[in-house]
Amino acid sequence: MDVGHCILDGNTDAVEFCPHNSFHNVLAASTYVLQEGDPPSRSGCITLFDVDAENGRLELVQKVETGGIFDIKWAPVLSENPAGPPLLAQADADGCVKVYSLQSSDSDGSKIRDNTLNEVSEKCISSSMCLCIDWNQSATSMAVGHSNGSISIVSLNESEINVLQELKAHDFEVWAASFDIQQPALVYTGSDDCKFTGWDLRDNPSNLVFQNKKTHKMGICCIAKSPFDENTLLTGSYDECLRIWDVRNISMPVCESFMSLGGGVWRIKHHPIKSGLVLSACMHNGFAIVEFEGGEIRVVERDNKHGSLAYGADWQRGESRAVATCSFYDRLVRVWKPEGDIFL
Repeated sequence: MDVGHCILDGNTDAVEFCPHNSFHNVLAASTYVLQEGDPPSRSGCITLFDVDAENGRLELVQKVETGGIFDIKWAPVLSENPAGPPLLAQADADGCVKVYSLQSSDSDGSKIRDNTLNEVSEKCISSSMCLCIDWNQSATSMAVGHSNGSISIVSLNESEINVLQELKAHDFEVWAASFDIQQPALVYTGSDDCKFTGWDLRDNPSNLVFQNKKTHKMGICCIAKSPFDENTLLTGSYDECLRIWDVRNISMPVCESFMSLGGGVWRIKHHPIKSGLVLSACMHNGFAIVEFEGGEIRVVERDNKHGSLAYGADWQRGESRAVATCSFYDRLVRVWKPEGDIFL
């Protein structure tokens, strides 16, 4: 069931629902626009929406102009400070990382019109483009993948971003860099060189824990560790396969099962409360909701209502059962509810 949609001013590549209590109605979307020229320029925007899935409302409330964005991520909710202001990180084509704070002038943050993104910090960390970004679980560090094959580990201390490490991790573009949720010193990376790797950050420079060169037949687009099972990790690839990995032997992860989703698997999002349920953006084949258990994988619902490359996808937290999706060239953001009884 469709809740609402919006056509943005730029090519839309990411949508992220805020995970923080009192802000579950906040949806951020990012864009990337390439302007041809000598040299070419890349511009973008973060757009904030107020989402009320029950009443069918998707309302645009703020736009922040910036450089061309490849990825955005909300910081995780901290158990020691759950009421702290939500932070949103941006990786952009200028080689910069930006962090915004979602500020509310309303006492409980419940009125989206009183919420605005304010820039907390910005740092250009590389001469190459920043393609992906991920927070550690304490919201003190971020892993950033670059177009030159390197990754950066950066810290956020109050309002200051600093580069802790930079590694020449891959031969080509790094589209996936992800912290292990349960093991904060471990970072996974994936690249157009088809290599799936793990890094131990406790040393500087970080140690290569493993490298798998053979399983993915094309470049790796995304890596998603399960928040429910410390031994389960998923990868998505241009080869159209979603793969489930057993990482209990971290020096040699095992690909337990895989399934072709019929399009390059650009993004995978675990459901926030239901184990074994993911939302996948499948580039040329729309979006898929996928269940997995005991090595079995099945598609439980498809959505093909977008008109171009399916790039961004996320679940709304809280009582709502809505999802947000976006596609690139048609600049479309949609919020909709799955049709089936997938939450039973």
